[in-house]
Amino acid sequence: MVEPAQDPRLQQAIEQFFFAYRAFTAVPDRILLEQGLGRVHHRILYFVGRNPALNINELLQILGVSKQALNAPLRKLTELGLIEVETARHDRRVKQLRLSKTGARLEAQLTESQMQHLARAFTQSGEKAVDGWVRIMQALPTVSA
Repeated sequence: MVEPAQDPRLQQAIEQFFFAYRAFTAVPDRILLEQGLGRVHHRILYFVGRNPALNINELLQILGVSKQALNAPLRKLTELGLIEVETARHDRRVKQLRLSKTGARLEAQLTESQMQHLARAFTQSGEKAVDGWVRIMQALPTVSA
């Protein structure tokens, strides 16, 4: 086995990952920029959209950020009327997040562009390649440094 620092496949993978991510985020970045938003706002919209009634602590865990890092972008999304904050019925201290209708439309627009991007790549690559890619992407967050 080649040492990681000597493996040209790893260098190539890093470069491909960079270029793929840039292409994957290009359309959403343009849409977000028009709204005065960035990728952190997109991540918040995406996960709140996928998890209605998500509470703030759950969102912090999903995103892996501090309360301080989440505060300003979440406040902006609520001020723009894209996210609604409600008090949980089971515990008044818990704040739950939902997308407003406008927030849901924006999130759908952002996600649709990325789904189309992946669909084209999946179709072009074939089922075996997609299965391998999914396994690699699932393994990346679990590999410790």
